[in-house]
Amino acid sequence: MIVDDNRDNLTVIGGLLKGEYHVRVANSGERALQVATSQPIPDLILLDIMMPGMDGYETLRHLRAMPETRDIPVIFVTAMTADEDEEAGLSLGAVDYVTKPIRPAILSARIRTHLALQQARQQLANQNLRLESQVKQRTLELELIKEVTMQALATLAEKRDNETGNHLIRTRSYVEVLMQGLCTQPQFADQLDPTTQELIAKAAPLHDIGKVGIPDAILLKPGRLTADEFVIMRTHAQIGADALTEAIERVLSSHADSEREQDNRYALSFLEIAREIAGGHHEKWDGSGYPRGLSGDAIPLSARLMALADVFDALVCKRHYKEAFPIEQSVEIIRQGRGLHFDPAITDVFLANVDTFVAIAERHADSHPQADA
Repeated sequence: MIVDDNRDNLTVIGGLLKGEYHVRVANSGERALQVATSQPIPDLILLDIMMPGMDGYETLRHLRAMPETRDIPVIFVTAMTADEDEEAGLSLGAVDYVTKPIRPAILSARIRTHLALQQARQQLANQNLRLESQVKQRTLELELIKEVTMQALATLAEKRDNETGNHLIRTRSYVEVLMQGLCTQPQFADQLDPTTQELIAKAAPLHDIGKVGIPDAILLKPGRLTADEFVIMRTHAQIGADALTEAIERVLSSHADSEREQDNRYALSFLEIAREIAGGHHEKWDGSGYPRGLSGDAIPLSARLMALADVFDALVCKRHYKEAFPIEQSVEIIRQGRGLHFDPAITDVFLANVDTFVAIAERHADSHPQADA
């Protein structure tokens, strides 16, 4: 596009270029802005400086301010020959400065050069967009693979316990409801930022992964366990924590290069929270839980959340060793455990959202009742 208030200049420059390019013209800065934003958008603009009304400098400022024209290369073509004039034009974002009277060979060479540069920049930008799209797609694929792998591991542990994958869905959903209620409270806001909530939700299904280390004779035993059997059963929490500790150590030793530092931090945070949940979801607020006898805030928040979610699901669902408890009785057991088994603040969020918990339990109910072993 050629912008000049002198008709003769438009005719001369247009005649020079029209055999090689599709040329559009504007006889003022105001008209130039209209033409530049209409299709087809120009690939390059030749812009005069001294024009009545909106001069070339002001026109360029407007072009650079509009998203659709900010990247169009602009060459000032002007009779202003002083060095300071050229410096002023280039400082505003012009890519070149050609003085009048026009020398056709020089103007043509400058135009070809800047159109080639613009084409190269556009190709590079397109390539970057393609690469970004490919990286995004690959990242989504890797996230899906990780999600499926973790879900498969968690489901494997649950299947050995004669439970369904719906237990994992329900407990994760319960934890999400609890986090939504807690994160609005000042004492929990910093601990439950969106990323941490996402990590806790993703790690929740791994809470019983340690059960893969428990013998079938104990894990699948109908009825109550003996005291000795219960001691063995309780080791599943530490088994799960130890397995995840080993996973953390492997990540630290095998993925140390700095280019993957961000991915490593996320993976390590996920594994650390999964370890907290696996090792701590049987701890109790009053210190009477296992495996470490932690109490109060010494129990990781993620584990305290899972403790309530896991107990509620165990109460309201049928297991191979027990029938389902009525909702009212299950809620009362949780209420009585406030400050003893469960974090009081988490218990209060549960009591305020019982209807939501019940809806989750009904929506993801096991499709086939568990048969007694």
